[in-house]
Amino acid sequence: MIFGGIEGERIQLNEDTLWAGAPYNPNNPEALAALPEVRKLIFAGKYKDAEVLIQQQMMSKPIRQMSYQTVGDLRLSFPKVQTVSDYRRELDLDEAIARVTYKVGTTTFTREMFSSAVDGVIVLRLSADKKGQVSFQTAIQSPQQATAANEKGETLVLSGTNGSEQGISGKLKFQARVRVLVNGGSVGSACEASQSLSDPYWLPGRTGVNSVRSLPVNSGNCIAVANANSAIILISVATSYRNYHDVSGDEVEKSKTAVERAAQKSFAALRHDHVADYQKFFRRVSLELGTIEAIGMPTDERIQRFATTNDPQLAALYFQFGRYLLISSSRPGTQPANLQGIWNDLMSPPWGSKYTININTEMNYWLAEPTNLSELTDPLVKMVEDISTTGAKTAEVQWGARGWVTHHNTDLWRATGPIDAARYGMWPSGGAWLTMHLWEHYEYTQDTVFLNRIYPVLKGASQFFLDTLVEEPKHKWLVTNPSMSPENTHPFGSSITAGPTMDSQIIRDLFANTIRAAEILGIDQDFRAVLAKNRSRLEPNQIGKGGQLQEWLEDWDLEAPEKHHRHVSHLYGAFPSWQINVFDTPDLVNAVKTTLNGRGDEATGWAIAWRLNLWARLRDAERAYKILALLIRPERTYPNMFDAHPPFQIDGNFGGANGIAEMLMQNHMVGNTVEVELLPALPKEFPTGNIKGLRARGGFEIDVEWKKGELTRATVRSLNGNSIRLRSGQVLRELKTRKGQTIVWDGKGL
Repeated sequence: MIFGGIEGERIQLNEDTLWAGAPYNPNNPEALAALPEVRKLIFAGKYKDAEVLIQQQMMSKPIRQMSYQTVGDLRLSFPKVQTVSDYRRELDLDEAIARVTYKVGTTTFTREMFSSAVDGVIVLRLSADKKGQVSFQTAIQSPQQATAANEKGETLVLSGTNGSEQGISGKLKFQARVRVLVNGGSVGSACEASQSLSDPYWLPGRTGVNSVRSLPVNSGNCIAVANANSAIILISVATSYRNYHDVSGDEVEKSKTAVERAAQKSFAALRHDHVADYQKFFRRVSLELGTIEAIGMPTDERIQRFATTNDPQLAALYFQFGRYLLISSSRPGTQPANLQGIWNDLMSPPWGSKYTININTEMNYWLAEPTNLSELTDPLVKMVEDISTTGAKTAEVQWGARGWVTHHNTDLWRATGPIDAARYGMWPSGGAWLTMHLWEHYEYTQDTVFLNRIYPVLKGASQFFLDTLVEEPKHKWLVTNPSMSPENTHPFGSSITAGPTMDSQIIRDLFANTIRAAEILGIDQDFRAVLAKNRSRLEPNQIGKGGQLQEWLEDWDLEAPEKHHRHVSHLYGAFPSWQINVFDTPDLVNAVKTTLNGRGDEATGWAIAWRLNLWARLRDAERAYKILALLIRPERTYPNMFDAHPPFQIDGNFGGANGIAEMLMQNHMVGNTVEVELLPALPKEFPTGNIKGLRARGGFEIDVEWKKGELTRATVRSLNGNSIRLRSGQVLRELKTRKGQTIVWDGKGL
């Protein structure tokens, strides 16, 4: 994070494996013995009693998981100035480069910064348009248990150990290295006292449990540059993390090697390689929605005006900002994007900045496949593979079941048990939902090697539910018990229940995807039959007395205490799933609309984004745009365009970006053929535009152009040679394609 001061600059640092604690086993051996009694209490309607028993005997130990933590700050102090003009701070989304520029007198100063995935370093270049004008001091601050040292007057080395939490001692080692290279002038460790080097490291207004520990600014923790023409700062951070059960890596070697290799390259080469690497992802998709004069205004002012002044280019910017964030926080070999992406400045951030998998982690990756960032799901896939292993132990110890389970959260150490409190954590469907992303990766890529790799994960998730679904007494349907509809309280003073609608929807998809995967791979015929039989006995979607889609097994919605609850868990079937859709289930679509109208449009950031995607999926363009305007406003979007949950959470950005894509193109499977609908929810505020490079299931890349609200041209590139159905309004065309073929369609004839 770059804060952009004049006399002082703060560069806040993260490394995505720097979390609290160490490998640990949270499974509770008392849970299995309590399970039969809990189920009995729930079916008897004694929900509070069941919750008490779950809290006493079935929760993880410790009851909370580990937090994602900050490394600290690199601080820079510049000479004091009287007046500054032409100040500008910007983020270039096309190059993923941040800049700060301003004038002091007749001299223009520039700070240019990027994080290079190619070289594994953060690069900061300080320059001026006149020689000998670059002078500054830099020191490193950290709330971690760490020490700083100065090597040869040009390198700062921060070495430390991660924080402990919930009784789990920190055992990760980390090292950050800061190398300063100068052109002209001098560099050394003779620093003067400066407030800018030792300011508090947290953001104003942020909350969290944090030690107010900082490192002394002295010759061992400071580098001074005087009268240089320019300077380059290289920053690397590494930890001893190897995987969720091994912390024996060499953080010193990793950190040192990255900086030394980068120091051998020129700034131009570092910049070129970074931009080329980034643009191979970013430039796959372009979006043009038209512009107005507001494009020349600062972004924070445009956000303030968006709800009342049509600014289509800001919507396009918001869409591309979401893609930029995913490219920047989820690459092959990294950890998945967590609740704050990678951008966290606290030791104990809100909700631990973990992986909350009852909506938030999934929302982070909704845009990956359709906006042509398929490779960026790799960290998520690997995390699901990890938790299919740790979750197998949880399934055995706490549920007495085969397969694997994950509840509503996980962390760096891949903990899978129920956490926080019974009313939030006793939800066994988190892992099952995550498998949807694995299956969708196959649907979009048609990669059977990948499908063969992830089939055991699908099968294991299915086996867990085959073993744990129970027959409810009234209809004899198979339901989960215990569970909840995340994180909503029903009329009986608890969230704990049996058979919430969302569970059945998720399991219905899980079983169907596992069956289809086994069919494609030509395996497990008997297992397929068992899944199909059990799938047919799942609780169906039900319409309640108020015309709403029921959230629970019983018709409790109208009596529920939180009428405008942020979660709309039971609408999973309409989005992201396709079980409920305008083509096949009109009555259920109307029930979804009734539910959404009852819940209201206003919510937290990510919850508004979910509503945006739902109304787009329901083909209500103007309602979708109205909700987009609720998202892009100061209450829900900060001046730097981060999502204001509040306080800050990245999922609203990802969900909002995907919602814009949903307004412009949707696709789903009809049998073995993908159906692609063009401009399904195009609002009047986007009358003319184009989007290029979207992806569809079956292996298709699609460009869409429109004028005055009407499709003018669709270009379809077939990557695998499958059949496709194109829909524009009431016009439907089915085409057989050849691999590599390009088809152009005007929405009418061919």
